[in-house]
Amino acid sequence: MLRHTRRSPHGPLRPGLNLRRDLLADGLTDAELRGLRRSGVLSTVRPGAYLHGSGPDDAAACHLLEIRAALPCLGVDTVISHTSAAVVHGLPLWAVRLDRVHATRSRASGARRSGVVHLHAAVLLPDEVTVVGGVPVTSIARTIADLGRELPFEVALVPADGALFRKVVTPDALAAAVERGAHRPRNGAARRVVAFADARAESPGETRSRVAIRRAGLPAPVLQHPVDGVRCDFGWEEHRTVAEFDGRIKYGRCLRPGQDAGDAVFEEKLREDALRDRGLQVVRWIWAELDSFDAPAARLRRAFARG
Repeated sequence: MLRHTRRSPHGPLRPGLNLRRDLLADGLTDAELRGLRRSGVLSTVRPGAYLHGSGPDDAAACHLLEIRAALPCLGVDTVISHTSAAVVHGLPLWAVRLDRVHATRSRASGARRSGVVHLHAAVLLPDEVTVVGGVPVTSIARTIADLGRELPFEVALVPADGALFRKVVTPDALAAAVERGAHRPRNGAARRVVAFADARAESPGETRSRVAIRRAGLPAPVLQHPVDGVRCDFGWEEHRTVAEFDGRIKYGRCLRPGQDAGDAVFEEKLREDALRDRGLQVVRWIWAELDSFDAPAARLRRAFARG
């Protein structure tokens, strides 16, 4: 005797990303997909692409899902590029929108933009393309050069500094990538980004601080300035002044096993007292002061005068 069993609507679901076309081919209906989304079994990554379960809170992780969802819709000569490539490479980003997947088609024309994909058209040489986690993507050097042409100086400098700090690219490779695009619009902007990029900037906050210091007309500091075994974010030896950028995550990031944030703050106070005992001026600023650097700049000028 034959028995008819009711198929579970969860049966064809795969862990992670699920594409509508695959789920329909496996026997689910659009009505069942709507029900799975309403119940929270599926969350929407983009139209036609769903995640089994809830999506991540991190913007970069969400964008990586959007990238993987877009890949099947892109042509064979198309690779992930620009800010999306920076996400694939794990580079730091600041003040960039991740509302569209950026990709480049290796041809002279045909750029277009939709609600979910920004398709660029530019010639890509073989060594400017790599594969990361199964995703075809522009190389780190080409990615930084593209961002330098597309983004404001300070915004583009964050991934450039980050790539150098992580030692995933060299200054010479960045310079070469920019020079390859000498004929492209705004290549001078990319050249300025690469020329100012510095491997000693350990965080976006330090990168933005470097830009703020320059815009304030202050002398260029030494980054990761050593003082008798103590390393400071910025130093001006001629002015006997050091400075620290205090990102809110800094103390948490530097905690040792068994140490809490209060211990780290106390150790930082002892460290600052030791610097002052050496006759040094110590200046600090926080993330909120980077948009308008007037107050930290004034503190630095007073410190220089005292030093």
